[in-house]
Formats: sequence, C-alpha cells, structure tokens
Amino acid sequence: MAEVTQKIKELDGKQLYHSFLAGAQRIFEQQKLLNKINVFPVADADTGTNLASTMRSIMDAIIPTDNLKQTAVAMADAALSGARGNSGIIFAQFLYGFGNELSTDQTLDIKSFAESMKKAVAYAYDAIANPVEGTILTVIKEWAEHLDKIKDRIDDFIRLLIEAYNKALEALAGTTKKLEVLAKSHVVDAGAKGFVYFLEGIKDFFTLGQPETAIISHADQSAAEQVEVQHDVITFRYCTEALINGQNLDQKKIRSSLEHSGDSLVVAGSHSKIRVHIHTDHPIEVMSHLHRFGEITYQKVDDMIFQNSILLERKSDVALITDSTCDLPQELIDRYQIHIVPLNLHFGETYYLDRLTINPEKFYHKLEHSEKSPTTSQPSTKDFQNKFEYLSTHYKNIFGIQLSSGLSGTFGHAEIAGREVSARTGRPIQVFDSKVVTGALGLLLIRAARALENGMDADGLSARIKEWIPKSGIRVSVQTLKYIIRTGRVSPMKSFIARNLDLKPIIALDENGKAVLSGKSFTEKGCGRKVIREMERIHHKNRIWEYTITHASNSETANYYAGEMERITGKKPLYLDHASPVLVTHTGPGIVCISYLLE
Repeated sequence: MAEVTQKIKELDGKQLYHSFLAGAQRIFEQQKLLNKINVFPVADADTGTNLASTMRSIMDAIIPTDNLKQTAVAMADAALSGARGNSGIIFAQFLYGFGNELSTDQTLDIKSFAESMKKAVAYAYDAIANPVEGTILTVIKEWAEHLDKIKDRIDDFIRLLIEAYNKALEALAGTTKKLEVLAKSHVVDAGAKGFVYFLEGIKDFFTLGQPETAIISHADQSAAEQVEVQHDVITFRYCTEALINGQNLDQKKIRSSLEHSGDSLVVAGSHSKIRVHIHTDHPIEVMSHLHRFGEITYQKVDDMIFQNSILLERKSDVALITDSTCDLPQELIDRYQIHIVPLNLHFGETYYLDRLTINPEKFYHKLEHSEKSPTTSQPSTKDFQNKFEYLSTHYKNIFGIQLSSGLSGTFGHAEIAGREVSARTGRPIQVFDSKVVTGALGLLLIRAARALENGMDADGLSARIKEWIPKSGIRVSVQTLKYIIRTGRVSPMKSFIARNLDLKPIIALDENGKAVLSGKSFTEKGCGRKVIREMERIHHKNRIWEYTITHASNSETANYYAGEMERITGKKPLYLDHASPVLVTHTGPGIVCISYLLE
C-alpha cells in the first residue's frame, strides 16, 4: 500500500480515537512476546496480557468522537477502569494526564498535542511511589520530550510521529542499560516495548492510510519462543489491584496508607476514581486499608510466584483452569499448576475475592458481626477472558472445569469467554460443566493433572474428563437450613416444616448438578451416621478413587468423617480443609462435605 503524502496539521476526535485503536491492535498482536520478556519488576509473564486488557477496555467502551477533549477523557477513563498490571495502570494515568491537560474541544494542532503529552508525563511519575528509570516511564518521558523539542519545526503530524517514534525506539534500546535485570536477561523492558508497539500502530495508522485499523505485524512473534529469561527473586508474592470510587479521593493519603505493605506501589486516577497497584504478601490487609477510602468496585490478585513457575517450569502444554469453589489447598494448586478464577463475595456494598481478599477466618468473623447478610456473584466473562488470554500465550491447549451450572452461572461465563478468546488466538479452549462443586470439583482437576503428568494428550484427556464427571459426587451434612432457605433453594413448605422440626439435612447433587435432599436427621450425629452408611454403599458398589473432606468451622465432625472414610476405603483423604467462603454463604457454618471420585 502506498504511503500517504498529504500533510496532517490537526487531529480531530475521530482521528485520535481510531489511531489509538490502531495502537491497541498492535499490542494485541504482540502480547505473547511482551509476556515472554516480562522480567521487571518481577518475571510474572503477564505484561502483554495486562496491557492488552487495558487497551480492550478502551475498545469496549462507548467513546464520543466528535468532541476531542471528551474523546480523550473518555478513553482515559475507560483505560483507568480496565487497567491491569504496573504498566497498564501507568499507561492509563498517562492518558488521564493527556486528557486532563487538553484545552480544546475541536481539533488539536501539533504544538498543543506535544505540550499536552509532555505535561501528562508528570501524571505518570506522580502515580508511582518509587519511579524507576529504564521502564515504560523512561520511554514515555523521552518520547514526549522529543515531541516538545521538535514541535516548532514540524508542521505535519505524520513527520512528527515518525521522528518521535524513532526516538522512542532509541529510548527502548536504552532500557537494557538502565536496569541490571534487563541486561542479565538480554531483553528490553516489556512495558516500554508495549508502549513502543502502541506508538508503532498509531504511526502506521497515519502513514499507511488506514481509515480505522492498523496493518498487523507478526514480526516479533517467532522471537517470543527464543527469549531466555533469568529466574529472579520475587520479594512479594501477590500482585494486588483495586479500583476505588468515591468523592474527594486523596492519592497521597492512599499511597501513604500502603507504603509499608509491599513494593511496586502505583496510585493513579482522579478525585472520584483511583486505581491502586501493589506487590504484597497480604492482599487481605491491603483491601482492609482501601475500604476506608471509598467503594471498591474492582479487585485483582495474581500469584506472581505461581506465574513465574508457569514461565520457567511449566509442567504441561495443557492448561487446567477452574474457579475458587474447587476448595483445593494452595499446595496442590502449586504442585499441579492449576489456574483459579475466584468468585465474588459481597457484604452489602463491600465485596471480596473468594479465598484471596477474604479467607475463612475473616469470613466467619464478618458473618457473625455484620448487620448485612453476605451474597455471592460469579466471575464476569471479562474475568475469564483475561485469564484465557494470559493462558493462550503460554499453553497450546486450555481446559476449563467449572462448578455446576445448576448452582451458578460461572460455567456459562467461562464458556462464552473461551469461545471468544479461542476465535481471537486460535488456541483450542474447552470448558466443561463439572456438575459438582467443592472437593469433587477439585478431584476432577487433580485427576486431570495426574493424567497429564503420565503423558496423556489433550484429545485423550478431553474424553476422560467427560467419563469422570458422572463418577463424581458429594454428600453435605448441614447444621441448619436457615442459610439454604434464605437462598430460595428450598420450597416454602419444606422450609416451614424444616424450621419447626429443626431437621438436619444431607445434601447431594443430582445428575444435572442441582442440589437435592439426600437424607435428614434430628441430630448432627444421626446425619453423620447416615452419610457414612451411604458412603459405604457407594464404595462397595464402585470403588472410590480419591476423596476429600471440607468443612466450615466444624473440625470435630470433619475428623469423624475422615476416620470413618479411612476405615471404608483404606486411605486417608487427599486433603481435609475449609470450604470456600462463597459456598458457606449458601449453606451456613458447621457444614461438612465428603467429596469423592470413583475409579
């Protein structure tokens, strides 16, 4: 295609918007490489995915294009709302500064463009507790300063963007010299390279005469396979993020409240919306601090040690992904590299990520003392999209096994996300409805992981998962029906009878994964004896492969079940652990569950 020769002296809202989309498109195409070379601040291999998610927030938002300033502000707001990762939030804050500094609603000339970009650099630096040179910050700064330097001698946006892009390339190459960790791994900074790809997309939008999209470049994709990344020490385990909405939010106070909670602290945004990023060992404490400032409308917690193991010590080319209701202990999650998408737990307007920003101990305390009853919600389609996008840059196949669709919409969201990401990336993604929950779901994941360890391929595993699902089951003894009644999962007549007779039910799941009454008793011990007799019948008819026991603050009954199940099966439970807070919300404390998977 011939290059455009006509000069562009001013930009309108539509040109600005579509050129930004072209820049975003280039990041989508290169996210695999960006993940691969991600070694700073830690080698958690997700910079490309985080930048792509930030850009997709702009694409998914309804952006005005006639009014220039409104367009810039709307793009910045969308980026801030959807920003992920250190580089994503820095980029969003830079956009916020650019939109905030614009003084025109109509068209933007070269001088105003350059001046606004230079002023926006200060916004990016101010958001970071300890700015480090040799990162995306450095490239943004040197690019913007060069724009300002050449603005008076250039009367054409195309020439301006080409010259400034070349300066950004020079600054990018210099990042390796500024940071020792980059020099050791022989790479440039991943966030900085992402920003240069963004600029490349914008440049090509104008120089190649593309009306709304950029030419896609695959030049660096093959190089992603050849990058050697050094293992480095990860000081803090969890990359923790939050979006806070409120009035008169104070960035400095928020930053001060968290400065001793970890490192890589970024606090970006405005007086009404703040995005926080921090690396910490205590995400629960971080969220407790942030709840004091406003309403937390978004949370993310990524395990960077786990992500680093996926980058450097991946066990299989098949990714296994599930949700937090699987109740797998962290030790097994790490050993088998199982990816978890958490469900959400709400106490009124305050919400948490299941098992990440609220644990069983904190949940039981809030359940006892909170005036508001907890509720739950499934992960969004975008939550699964982000996870699948990340996995698609590291694995050849992705298998999702989710909690029963008869209990939650989680499976439906995962299925939709899987189809969309598979269509974009070409990676095969299969999502299975487990028809179970808690330890039974966990057992399906463990069995799949062990099959992969033993050399089973993706096609074979897909067939076996379908065989295993009908062989899994649970039996749950419940101390009180009041929580189940509150969810509406018991008919009004049964609720009335149960309350007046104080029955202790035993819950199972039918072939469709819906909760059914399996038995009942007037005492907890009576329930326990009935559960054990039923497990004896199940084991003698079809031998149990493995079983687990989960409970909600009822170790006495859990240990009784463990002893009886060892007598029946000749083996100890694969694990005995707390049930997830999301599950206990619907069943109440005191429940004990035996989960099993038949041979």
